[in-house]
Amino acid sequence: MSATGGRCEGDVVAPITGFVIDSRALEPGEGFIAIRGPNRDGHDFVQTALDAGAGCAVVEEAFQLDTSAKARESGTSSDLDGRLVRVHDTFDALNGLGREGRDRIDHAVVIGVTGSVGKTGTKEALRVALGPSGSVHASAKSFNNHWGVPLTLANMPRDIDYGVFEMGMNHAGEISVLTRLVRPHIAIITTVAPVHLGFFSSVEGIADAKAEIFEGLEPGGAAILNRDNPYFERLAAAASGEGAEIVSFGEDERAKVRLLNCDLSPAGSTVTSDILGETVTYRVGAPGRHVVQNTLAVLAAVKLAGADLSAAAEALGTIHAPEGRGERFVIETERGPVCIVDESYNANPASMRAALATLGLTPRSEYKRRVAVLGDMLELGSDSPKLHRELAEAVDAAGIDVVFASGADMASLFEALPERRRGAYAKTSEELAPALLSSVQPGDIVMVKGSLGSRMAPLVEGLKRELEDG
Repeated sequence: MSATGGRCEGDVVAPITGFVIDSRALEPGEGFIAIRGPNRDGHDFVQTALDAGAGCAVVEEAFQLDTSAKARESGTSSDLDGRLVRVHDTFDALNGLGREGRDRIDHAVVIGVTGSVGKTGTKEALRVALGPSGSVHASAKSFNNHWGVPLTLANMPRDIDYGVFEMGMNHAGEISVLTRLVRPHIAIITTVAPVHLGFFSSVEGIADAKAEIFEGLEPGGAAILNRDNPYFERLAAAASGEGAEIVSFGEDERAKVRLLNCDLSPAGSTVTSDILGETVTYRVGAPGRHVVQNTLAVLAAVKLAGADLSAAAEALGTIHAPEGRGERFVIETERGPVCIVDESYNANPASMRAALATLGLTPRSEYKRRVAVLGDMLELGSDSPKLHRELAEAVDAAGIDVVFASGADMASLFEALPERRRGAYAKTSEELAPALLSSVQPGDIVMVKGSLGSRMAPLVEGLKRELEDG
């Protein structure tokens, strides 16, 4: 526990098998770190963690377990003084554990992933692609922030071959801190787009914030950058300033990793690409041109890491859309199937266009009607109404038959649509639900997407229940 800078108190169980910051996720023998968050204080759940078998709880100096008679009677107190590690600041302790986790691996190849869109999918594709070549440790879910990254590092086994870390941000300076913890050998930026624009004065500012990932690159490291993105030169200049080798990917003829051919379908894609001079044909299990684009970055990283390129390409056939990011559910009703595409985890202009384009790949022979259910894209600042309205072009290009919309800004899109494409509009997703549920019919494919704060996930669950109950 020296990495925490703290002192042990009580019967701390050794060895600690891992760390969590959510008591609900704790397994016996793991350490619980009591983080103070904006909404909850982890110290309120220390006793719960200890009762669940935590090997220790990392707490601040002033914390006291409730050992009152009343607490003991109600089963919320332990007779022990506690398996505690007392520290000055639990967040600092978490970062200390993260640094120690990174320091104890000196043979593994570490890859950092950021970008406005596609971080989690690319991280998961790397996990799959590197698997045939050795042991892989990667961020769980979307553990990409100031808590998730050091926690992932703290839980990293000593004997891994590859570490893959997703890094996110919504303000300048955040990735700088994360990448100095991760110290990647390879850094990937999937793309730069107007995401979190409400916190930046320009998209150029977003590009600069993403470029912070190069600040933590190990000497001799490589930067894998999207050659098709308008901010490529800006990112490349930043990477070169940190001494990085620049490896570009995309459809651009100048790309070092280039897409040569792509056959798209709702079930995935067949791809031929040039990976640093080696022609590779492979299958991608998840649908969408944007997914194909990111597999180029994945295979570039695989080759730079010295892993088996052929095995990695073959493994990409097994990837699938993550939960809330394109996951598909087919529900059989008495009058025919309905397909629900769950894109409810998040949304921004780039990912919204990609999701609409992917929906447009669905052949009419499979599903007669393409339905888009869209909630607000948040954190876009003063340009938000305009960015929502401009999605009308993507709706048309994808051949979407009907749009249901909710949220103050999504009203701009709804008003821009021709009457034939207007399903229903409501101020909130909850208010939209009745009109949507009454309108969906057999033979529909229904894509639901919006920022997490738009609360589109309940619509997905409501649709599933309605259709399954008949």
